[in-house]
Amino acid sequence: MKEILDVQNMTKTFRLSKKQQQLRNSKKTFMTAADNVSFKSYEGEVFGLLGPNGAGKTTTMRMIATLINPDSGDAIVDGFSAVKQPKDVRRKIGFLTNELKLDQYFTPNYLFRFFGELHGMSKEQIESRRKELFSTFGVDKFAEVKVGNLSQGMKQKISLAVSIVHDPSIVIFDEPTNGLDVVTSKIVTDFLVDLKNQGKSIILSSHIFALLEGLCDRVGIIIQGKMVACDTVENLAGDRSLESKFFEIYEETTKEAV
Repeated sequence: MKEILDVQNMTKTFRLSKKQQQLRNSKKTFMTAADNVSFKSYEGEVFGLLGPNGAGKTTTMRMIATLINPDSGDAIVDGFSAVKQPKDVRRKIGFLTNELKLDQYFTPNYLFRFFGELHGMSKEQIESRRKELFSTFGVDKFAEVKVGNLSQGMKQKISLAVSIVHDPSIVIFDEPTNGLDVVTSKIVTDFLVDLKNQGKSIILSSHIFALLEGLCDRVGIIIQGKMVACDTVENLAGDRSLESKFFEIYEETTKEAV
């Protein structure tokens, strides 16, 4: 398979406010969110990032997506450097996070056109893509309804549609099924499988073990900012469940850190 993403020793440290120090019961003024994280991803592959809250998954994804700059390291995205060529990288990727907030006063149609224009797409390209994605996610009937009047599940589907308006070769999803009902979750996971079958590279973060086991070709486990394991689901779990293996690794890693 063609290598499409090469994450090279990416590190990111944040300064902690006094309030954050109090919440963490720590006197440390800095926190290393990602500590020399490295992994590769390939065309037509789903790569999963697994770890507890605050482990560094979202920070890693944001650095790949050029939303924040690493202190050191880089990510080579389909031949382009996230550090040196961020504009080229943004053309290659779609990034969906649960922190994406759609303007409550706009309609799905307006938002889709807006994001399409941001990517330099023609009106014809935008309309063709809109019909395809709105049909896939069942947005058609709600295309002229203000986002603020839609259900959480519908908002998530619209967020997904606008994040891939430009048909990117790499899609990065941070907890894509978080807070969704079972029907909407199924629609989203089925679409991820379809993207994989199209040859897209998918980077997926989730705390749902069954989702990662069912979708991912390989999984990287991040704990306290470090990539502590990275392999196929089968090699990681062996004859056990991914959940069981994760907690074994988690306990071993956190004991060593004490």
